Amino acid sequence: MIKTALIIKGRRGVELFHLLKQCSDLDLIGLACLDGEIEWLTESERKNYFVTTDLNKIAALPELETVIEGTGDSLVIDYLKKNLGSGVQLEELKPGSVLNAVINSREQLLETRIVKGELLAVLNSVQDAIEVVDAKGIIKYVNPAFTRVTGIPESKRLGRSLFEASPHGALAQSLIQQKPVTGYRTYVGGSDADVISNASPIIVDGELMGAVVVFQPVGDILKLMDELKHSNAIIDNLYAQIDQISGSRISFESLTGQSKVFTATLEKARKAARSESTVLISGENGTGKSLFAQAIHNSSVRKKRPLIVVDCAVVPDSLQEIEIFGCEKGAMPGVLRTRLGKIELAEGSTLFIKEINALSPFLQILVLRALNEQNFCRIGGDQSIPMDVRIVASASDDLVNAYLQGCFSEELYRKLSLVTVKVPPLRKRPEDIPLLAEALMDRLNRKLGKKIHEISPRALQELTEYDWPGNISELKSVIERAMVIADSPVIEHHHLSPYIGRPGIKDAPVFDEIIPIDKMEEMMLKLALTRYGETLEGKKKAAQALNISLATLYNKLKRYSD
Repeated sequence: MIKTALIIKGRRGVELFHLLKQCSDLDLIGLACLDGEIEWLTESERKNYFVTTDLNKIAALPELETVIEGTGDSLVIDYLKKNLGSGVQLEELKPGSVLNAVINSREQLLETRIVKGELLAVLNSVQDAIEVVDAKGIIKYVNPAFTRVTGIPESKRLGRSLFEASPHGALAQSLIQQKPVTGYRTYVGGSDADVISNASPIIVDGELMGAVVVFQPVGDILKLMDELKHSNAIIDNLYAQIDQISGSRISFESLTGQSKVFTATLEKARKAARSESTVLISGENGTGKSLFAQAIHNSSVRKKRPLIVVDCAVVPDSLQEIEIFGCEKGAMPGVLRTRLGKIELAEGSTLFIKEINALSPFLQILVLRALNEQNFCRIGGDQSIPMDVRIVASASDDLVNAYLQGCFSEELYRKLSLVTVKVPPLRKRPEDIPLLAEALMDRLNRKLGKKIHEISPRALQELTEYDWPGNISELKSVIERAMVIADSPVIEHHHLSPYIGRPGIKDAPVFDEIIPIDKMEEMMLKLALTRYGETLEGKKKAAQALNISLATLYNKLKRYSD
């Protein structure tokens, strides 16, 4: 360490002293305060450093190697040059010097930290609830008042997508429309808090960095605002640059496979990503159609906006229209506020319609009309809303048969299939199974807290020779179950055999007498769940095998469980 003395005067000198104290390469042994002001020094600092107002005493310090002159006074500099020993180096804080630049940089950093701390202190003390998201809709900050108003803890909110947590609120609308939304009454997503919200986009140097919302619970006075239809409260001057949180993003590079059939599919999907045409992704359940949809979106010109997803297989027919197109306030029973549909949330982005073959015939007509006219209406609305949305849809392989049999709109099918990507089943790409298994093990090791990185040759042969009717979803389930029961770092044959062989599945019952239809239906439901399992993926397969929608399956299960 370099033994150093410091010559200072005034407030800048005080800041310089505190900065140099933190330098690990300097041993500060002396301090000369030429203005005579040393009251700011702590008692400990006065004991640890030689403090004086006399330059002669500083120059005479033993073992002194460097003197840093921080006053800029030419008389002081001339004196030091004449009186310092020949082995003592003099450092001046001249404009443009490296030392001066370092000190200025550290001062600016310290000032930034102070401002940031002051801002957080202000936001945390504000009694109004505040929520901040980045440009992708990821929630980055909520203040204590947010938890007090909504009952939602900070840990349950941070890092989530706003379009999942609260897609119909003022904050989502402000982020999508890139303009302020004021006096907006709504319920906070995930709670029963009835609030009045004011939201504004955060724009820095012309670039959208995120959005912020401030809201209060509806009180006796605020209830009058619902009749006046607008709020007098406006967010002013709450702009701050938001550090972007880059979460995990599916890309074509993250899709695993080297087989010819898979790489050909991958190349076609890459070409689809470069266009603005609608895309139809077809394939069996569990082949990874959703991953292809995400990769197409994340490689497109719309990747800066979030991918919006609607799963037709899990939305009942009666709710599909409101889910996709939204609803005006009061247009349907129980709709107390205007609700944005997924097609409106996807403005400027991509709308991924999963299992579009489960879309009701009426909705098929509305989706086709929206695609043709590039506008739509909310339920109960009389004004057309222009749309800039790219549609990517997925469907099972039987979609072609569905439209040939008149169960699916031929015109919509032709509109969707301008570009088609057919994802191959796992049984047609067995050479990819070792790669997929390795990738799954790496991911599951973190989830399960295991260290399994190898599959025995016999077990690997079992995997590659199996038919995989459930495709990659089934492979993941089998690998995870095997890893749970494995005690060694290697997955062996006996870890897989209970799951690949499908033990316990009985053949379909044989009937030799007449039984009621509802009893037969109940038995078929139980058989399908036994065969495919009671997970969400298993129920989807069971519904497909029974030739009913997933919503119908749930309704029937509920009826027979009552």
